[in-house]
Amino acid sequence: MRSPDIEMAVRLYYEKPEITNSDIKELFGTGETQTIKIKKAVKEEMVKRGVKSWLPHSVNTEIAYEVWGIDIDNFEKRLKKLRTLYGKDVRK
Repeated sequence: MRSPDIEMAVRLYYEKPEITNSDIKELFGTGETQTIKIKKAVKEEMVKRGVKSWLPHSVNTEIAYEVWGIDIDNFEKRLKKLRTLYGKDVRK
């Protein structure tokens, strides 16, 4: 699994309480098999915590980021710094 896109990670975190396979693919650049594999770990953690999905094929964004080791505060700082250095559109 490659590092997630920082800007997308921050956007998804605040826009979507639950993320889908297509969100995960876009975030990590994964294919279907890898996406299902990394999502499975999140589903297992959700079961342990008694958290249910609102949508059948989605996972809780906050728990997913914890499972995947995404520190949203760190990503926000990085994104802010990138925007300061390069302007609003980080993807150059």
